Amino acid sequence: MTTRPPSRGGPKGRRSPPGAVRPDGRARTGPRTSARDAAERAARNRCDDAGARDPWTARTAERAAPATKKPAPRAASGEARGQPAAATRKGPSRLGTKAVAARPGPTERPPAPQAGPTRREQRAAASATLASGVQTLTVEADEAGMRIDRFLTARFPLLPFTRVQSIVRKGELRVDGKRAKPNDRLEPGMSVRVPPLRLDQPTERPRNAGRDQDDADFIRSLILYEDADMMILNKPFGLAVQGGSGTVRHVDGLLAALTGPDGQKPRLVHRLDKDTAGCLIVAKTRLAAATLAKSFRSRAARKIYWALTAGVPRVRQGRVSTYLAKDEPTDADARMRVAKHGDEGASHALTYYAMVDQAAQKLSWLSFKPVTGRTHQLRAHAAHIGHPIVGDPKYFSVENWELPGGIQNRLHLLARRIVIPHPRTGKPVDVSAPLPPHMAQSWNLLGFDAARYDPIVEAPEA
Repeated sequence: MTTRPPSRGGPKGRRSPPGAVRPDGRARTGPRTSARDAAERAARNRCDDAGARDPWTARTAERAAPATKKPAPRAASGEARGQPAAATRKGPSRLGTKAVAARPGPTERPPAPQAGPTRREQRAAASATLASGVQTLTVEADEAGMRIDRFLTARFPLLPFTRVQSIVRKGELRVDGKRAKPNDRLEPGMSVRVPPLRLDQPTERPRNAGRDQDDADFIRSLILYEDADMMILNKPFGLAVQGGSGTVRHVDGLLAALTGPDGQKPRLVHRLDKDTAGCLIVAKTRLAAATLAKSFRSRAARKIYWALTAGVPRVRQGRVSTYLAKDEPTDADARMRVAKHGDEGASHALTYYAMVDQAAQKLSWLSFKPVTGRTHQLRAHAAHIGHPIVGDPKYFSVENWELPGGIQNRLHLLARRIVIPHPRTGKPVDVSAPLPPHMAQSWNLLGFDAARYDPIVEAPEA
């Protein structure tokens, strides 16, 4: 004889309604083995919200919500069946009475963003991350119109200029997400992405008060013109303008000795080759540097160069217009070659020249007025017309030519005169540089008079 097991839901033949109380005081919750109860228990064990993963509650809420209203938010599992939240528990949790931290609800707002760093903090961060990872710089208002390579040099004074050119040339630097050229100009608000900058070793020796004083005295001895906004130096032969591989003494580094009480370091406005002597403009403030740089870009500045060349040109006064490109694009100081329009890296170069005097048919004193400012432009153009500059190790290629006795084998090229609008008043500043010692020796030997009239002043301006 078989007997039926007793009913678990209450008296025989009848189930207890949900929420009923057992004799021992515990609430009845219906069958214990339902899929819903298993899901709730698993959710409680995970300290999770059962309603967030409850397919039954979602369907119940969708059926209960009117068609014209938005669906009601999902309720807790016990409340979805009309039970109080406490009635859904079947006893103590496995976690015991330990409280579980509540997760932030969807209505919680994220904390308000903090104010951005100040300009001084940005500059300090840029210096601190010189040997660290990628960084993004924002162009300030007083940096408007600066060339990209000048921008990097100003922000990272310890970075060699050759490294700056390499970063830009290889496309490692991005401006607003795009590749840029070294001579591209920046505008305020632009974002400049700078790759990791690493210095294997310092390019300069540690500074001290005695050395700074010596450097300051040396720079002051070169001044041809000075006021509160700018100065024009007489750069000597053999002194580099900026640092590079193996170059530890240069004008840019020496200018640090003239840093003012406000922290403003004099800034270079343009460049001269290491072996070219003569007028070099330096700005004392960032505003003056930006204004003077615009004068060069707009060709408002007038420059005259003197050179001693091999041979005598048949046309005593003329114009040289070519395209120039580097033989080795990866070399910052590579030899320039005459290229064709459209060649990769080719830029137009325009120079006017005039012969001032000659020594028989052996040597000529040529005066140049460059309209553009390409690398090695005058040296390449002089070689292009068949009269290279004496002492030029890169472009002098005249066969069977011997250097006359008494003339030194040094580059005979001088940035003789410059006329540029003053950055504040706009009035022209006209300064001339004397012949360097090796050129003065050659002029005396050949009988050239440095006070002679220079016909290049009559050449066109553009």
